Amino acid sequence: MTKGTTAEKVWRRSEKARASNRSVRSATKTAVDRAEELVKARDLTAAAPAVKEAASALDRAAKKGVIHPNAAARGKARLVRKLNVAQAKGAREA
Repeated sequence: MTKGTTAEKVWRRSEKARASNRSVRSATKTAVDRAEELVKARDLTAAAPAVKEAASALDRAAKKGVIHPNAAARGKARLVRKLNVAQAKGAREA
């Protein structure tokens, strides 16, 4: 009994990878969204660790090849920039 053609095997392998990549991508997006919400709400005490966690999630996704390393770097830079702006506004208002 054969297990199918090579194309079918490649398809099965890609489906497994797709499912795995999907969960990593979803977790990464959730971490980034959570950090952005906290920054937007100016909850800076909770935002800093959330940004750190989001940056870590972006790095993990890039390491696994789910997203491009430059996309991870760009996402981290944007998050940190938003946090820094919010912190500067908070310091100005105080």
